[in-house]
Amino acid sequence: MTSILVLNGPNLSRLGSREPDVYGTTTWSELSESLSSSAESGESIDVRQTNDEAELIGWLHEAADTNAEVVLNPAAFTHYSYALRDAVAVVTSAGLPVVEVHISNPHAREEFRHTSVISGVATGVIAGFGVDSYHLALAALRARR
Repeated sequence: MTSILVLNGPNLSRLGSREPDVYGTTTWSELSESLSSSAESGESIDVRQTNDEAELIGWLHEAADTNAEVVLNPAAFTHYSYALRDAVAVVTSAGLPVVEVHISNPHAREEFRHTSVISGVATGVIAGFGVDSYHLALAALRARR
């Protein structure tokens, strides 16, 4: 059984109501259900969201310890959390893929969003396709197997 953790950082629980012109109108619960129900035979998909950096780091450690693949939307932590970057490196150095995901295209937004401290240790990055970015990340994980 392949285990996939879909991990999400701060404010993503506000999808559907937070800046719908940027993030779309899909709600957090709709996205979670869509991702969970997209599991293929032999896969489990566990979708999580936290506003707490330490909890997100703990989940990445869990991925390394349980050999889980990861789809990660670090949200605002993308731009400054070296602790999160180090936790992603723990996962990828264990030979497990981590796909960094963004709903919007950070490079088309404010200057401070143009830098990701995560990308350098992630397996790959998918951004700018709305909530479909998550499904593209799952397809990328499947293609690697």
